Amino acid sequence: MIPRCVCLFAIGSLVLAPIAAQDPAAFDPPRTLILDGRGMAGQYARWRASGDTVHPAIEDLRREADECLTEGPWTVVSKTMVPPSGDKHDYISVGPYWWPDPDKPDGKPYIRRDGQVNPERMEYDNVGLKKTCGNGLTLALAWYYTRNPDYSRHGAELLRTWFIRPETAMNANLNFGQAIPGRTKGRGIGIIDTACLIGAVDAALLLETSAAWTDADARSLRQWFAQYLHWLRNSKHGRDEDRTKNNHATWYDAQVACFALYAGQPDVARNVLRNVAERRIDSQIRVDGSQPHELTRTKSWDYSVMNLKAFFHLATLADHVDINLWHHDSANAGGIRDALDFLIPFARSEKDWQHEQITPLDGSKLAELVRRASIAYDEPKYESVLRRLFSEDQLATARFQLIYPGGRANDDS
Repeated sequence: MIPRCVCLFAIGSLVLAPIAAQDPAAFDPPRTLILDGRGMAGQYARWRASGDTVHPAIEDLRREADECLTEGPWTVVSKTMVPPSGDKHDYISVGPYWWPDPDKPDGKPYIRRDGQVNPERMEYDNVGLKKTCGNGLTLALAWYYTRNPDYSRHGAELLRTWFIRPETAMNANLNFGQAIPGRTKGRGIGIIDTACLIGAVDAALLLETSAAWTDADARSLRQWFAQYLHWLRNSKHGRDEDRTKNNHATWYDAQVACFALYAGQPDVARNVLRNVAERRIDSQIRVDGSQPHELTRTKSWDYSVMNLKAFFHLATLADHVDINLWHHDSANAGGIRDALDFLIPFARSEKDWQHEQITPLDGSKLAELVRRASIAYDEPKYESVLRRLFSEDQLATARFQLIYPGGRANDDS
């Protein structure tokens, strides 16, 4: 395993009501797969020991969680359209960058406009899935740090409704993901829609520390993920996605490895992760750290950061099976750290981005990965980079202070 620094980053705090009653089990690290469970347990213990002081990031989390209490649950069966299978339990979405052809009376077949999202996409299951995963994780985190049972109960209900309850559950396939009207009913590329399920896994693992998520819930959700994992590995769409060369391949591996570990199939995860270095890193990261497949996109900055996040996930998952991807490098390719270091000068506006980016370049999108790098590489300079990307107030309330605590600052960079 990669050594990590557990020193706190110096940030402010607010004086508010106590977080929760003492819970002896609260300081045991949650068994998360992507989130830093050990760091979270350490932070929780320190904040509990501080008396009535509540970290501003927790206050922000509380506000977000309170909003989540007013939303959902969502389900695939509530949509108005019916998938080609005739079964509303099947997930369906349309490709985000595909638009009606203005030269055709019915607009079909749709035509591609890379980087420009067709608002029709907001009418499909991808919206409910993303909200279920995102809100579910927010509520699970809020439960973990506040021990407010309202958060765990609603988070559990979101996951049960989308995945478990027979009358509302999604079938464990993505046969109709990112369809293109007039061209195809579904594509392997659509599997990127379920990258957010990685967050749902950690949400469920956090909820296992609450009374709201039962052993039966945990078994049922693991069974759902085992079924989806089987589909990912054996369906034509899954095999197509595995053969891609860009961020789709990286996120495919991250999903397979994460779901395999959660479903109790570590050998499957290990087989995927031991091949990541040669199959994904060497083919996608140049010696200088650039990611050529992502640089061809109209949002080349956003896609470079997005792909690198998937590599960070893979390296984190690999730690669970004693494979070191953080330090992989080769003579003809770069590694994960090279890819991060390539992006940092552009995030800090020290260099001008020379590739197409049709939306403003947002350097703060790199911040969470910088914090994760400071922990994985035990490198103080990355904390100094964070102070260039965020103001002190922004740093104090950043979500990564809760899910990736730690890091030693160094003003020499």
